[in-house]
Amino acid sequence: MGEEITRWSVNVDSRTDIDLRTYLAQRGMKKGDLSKFIEDAVKWRLLDLTMAETREAFADTDATELDALIDEAVSAARSN
Repeated sequence: MGEEITRWSVNVDSRTDIDLRTYLAQRGMKKGDLSKFIEDAVKWRLLDLTMAETREAFADTDATELDALIDEAVSAARSN
């Protein structure tokens, strides 16, 4: 069972395009690797934004309470 692929049309600055393609070429990567690179970059950015939002949401939470919440979440995840 394969993954469903969605085609994107994006616009980037020409300097960014050249820099990225040069980076990929220097490492022996091919044209198809551009899509993988972009997908990985988007995933990392989403994780970064989610982590920043989470930090902000829990900024006023007491450290002991936060540790208890984390322990509870880890236990719940491990039991599934």
